[in-house]
Amino acid sequence: MCRDIGREQREKRMETILVSACLLGEKCKYSGESNYCQDVVDFLKSTGAEIVPVCPEILGGLPTPRTPAEIRDERVVTEDGRDVTAEYLKGAGETLKIAQEKNCRRAVLKDRSPSCGSGFIYDGNFAKKLIPGDGMTVRLLKEAGICVCGESSLKKS
Repeated sequence: MCRDIGREQREKRMETILVSACLLGEKCKYSGESNYCQDVVDFLKSTGAEIVPVCPEILGGLPTPRTPAEIRDERVVTEDGRDVTAEYLKGAGETLKIAQEKNCRRAVLKDRSPSCGSGFIYDGNFAKKLIPGDGMTVRLLKEAGICVCGESSLKKS
């Protein structure tokens, strides 16, 4: 009987979802603002999941505000030419560690970001041109088997 109760509690364990903190209103965007998205908030409320907010750039040691960056030839480069790949990789690793510690199987992350972009990212020329690809954090999360989507996939029509 006790085994059955334990199994029921494990099956009812609350899901945890990793979420870009900027989508929840945290002012951690490169400009010092947020990317608050009501559709994401509504979706998360509907799941009843535990929310795990993260900002890979902050976890990688970058300040807010910071110079915009894009992926160019597998490196992350700021608009003024600085290579910040190491910080982005560190942030990706820290984000993965949090996701694993919290047993996150899904993530809702910021579209087009060099960290969090899923499916499309900017082309590295700072011309706002999108190309197929994933951000550094998304690559690592997907390799670990975490299902990642961007906020645009949750937008209500």
